[in-house]
Amino acid sequence: MANFYTDNPDLEFHLNHPLMKKIVALRERNFVDKDKFDYAPIDFEDAMDSYGKVLEIVGEISGDIVAPNAEAVDQQGPKIVNNEVVYADGTQENLEALVEAGLMGITLPRKHEGLNFPIVPYIMAADIVSRADAGFVNIWGLQDCAETINEFGDEDQRKRFLPRICNGETAAMDLTEPDAGSDLQAAMLKATFNEKEGKWYLNGVKRFITNGDAHISLVLARSEEGTQDGRGLSMFIYDRGNRAVKIRRLENKMGIKGSPTCELVFKNAPAELVGSRRLGLIKYVMALMNGARLGIGAQSVGVSEAAYREAIAYAKEREQFGKPIIKFPAVYEMLSVMKAKLDASRSLLYETSRYVDIYKTYKAISDERKLEPEERKEMKSYQKRSDFFTPLLKGMASEYSNQIAYDAVQVHGGSGFMKDYPVERIYRDARITSIYEGTTQLQVVAAIRGVTTGAYLDRIRDFELMEIKPELHQYRRTLIVMTEEYERAAKAVTDVQDSEFLDFHARRLVEMAGNIIMGYLLLQDTERDISFRASTDIFVKRGKADNHSKANFIFNSSIDDLGFYKH
Repeated sequence: MANFYTDNPDLEFHLNHPLMKKIVALRERNFVDKDKFDYAPIDFEDAMDSYGKVLEIVGEISGDIVAPNAEAVDQQGPKIVNNEVVYADGTQENLEALVEAGLMGITLPRKHEGLNFPIVPYIMAADIVSRADAGFVNIWGLQDCAETINEFGDEDQRKRFLPRICNGETAAMDLTEPDAGSDLQAAMLKATFNEKEGKWYLNGVKRFITNGDAHISLVLARSEEGTQDGRGLSMFIYDRGNRAVKIRRLENKMGIKGSPTCELVFKNAPAELVGSRRLGLIKYVMALMNGARLGIGAQSVGVSEAAYREAIAYAKEREQFGKPIIKFPAVYEMLSVMKAKLDASRSLLYETSRYVDIYKTYKAISDERKLEPEERKEMKSYQKRSDFFTPLLKGMASEYSNQIAYDAVQVHGGSGFMKDYPVERIYRDARITSIYEGTTQLQVVAAIRGVTTGAYLDRIRDFELMEIKPELHQYRRTLIVMTEEYERAAKAVTDVQDSEFLDFHARRLVEMAGNIIMGYLLLQDTERDISFRASTDIFVKRGKADNHSKANFIFNSSIDDLGFYKH
């Protein structure tokens, strides 16, 4: 019997962060649901107890069912039968177990049959499920599409669609097209309104759609004839029950093979408009993608956890030259760095999740009543943090996931290259995290504004003021030196006042900011629990060296150098 929640004390540590009191109070509106629903918490302690118990169930199902099924699912994969996607046997078993346990609609309101959990425990559940099988989380985790309907749909749509997802129906977001991948404003799938019937119809092709044959799909389509940019796009709900979409094919992928990735052909497919016309990309997809990027952050951390555990278990068992390979410096250094990156990624994941929780809850409250001036100010502050930390998280955590998986294979040596070991599958699964829902390069495009506007620096200054134990001051001193160097590097780039030069150095600057922020988050964790000190020490020292290298490159480059890189 394995439990992927209880066997990892880091999860409970992050769940019990001091900010959770504020998050729970806001989410529960001072526990007004306790008289309406018998499963609603009566106070903070009751709420936290509920989160813990649900996460234990997620951990048990992940350890006892999802993880043991992962290898068979990877080999079998989904298939198309009579224009329907049929999941691998193990995938179907996984889904049924989680649905039966009531683990769909985790964040949705109780009046629509959800659990009304904050984002933090939901993301933690995604972290756990991802450790068990990164491909399966793409099916179960797409329940967060329902948040878009909850936030932007009308009350009738909420009543009709949200309970269906809470009761186990699956969801998908149909965004990309053959000629519109990352450039979503180029999407051309056509939405036409039939005045006589008072209905919308969709026609066109969508490609690379995760879980594309879902029961309920959010579809980005061009509703304004003659437009070519994002202002002509709207968001629609398509119900699979209409049977108006042909599944042209399933993609044969490198990894996450249990997750069906479809090419879809819409032919006069009836659909419902979500919210207002013309806001599909500008407003609704942006909200949808930010939620998805938070989910990929959780997936990246879960994959990192799985890779690290496989590596350390193998290193303890595998003997060479008369002793376990974990005794060799070349190996134990790799493992220690892997753990530091994992801990840093997880800290950034839950810090970002807390920001999103507070911002989103204030936004929901603002639909119910007018916010007090202090509340509105706080909402805007957390919205700003959410906007800048989400691409930083997605970019940094997904890159670390790939690095940790790479090193896990290396620890295994030749065995890691063989399908006999789970690490081979984990390595393939990790690769997608830095590609979908916006490549790392696109995350940098979003995150660089955190550099140029000073948003990252503002948060770093807040971290500098936190109270820490005397024995930890050395890390703060190092981080302050790193910050000074980061400021000089950012100024050296922005002073040139050339957008191409800024783009050229953007990733370096974003990663420099990330190293400092993640260093402070680990330091904050160490202040609460000394067991994180080793990871803090390793991460800060390596971050200092990495930032110094990046800064030197920036200081020794000029706009004239760009010519050497052009083809």
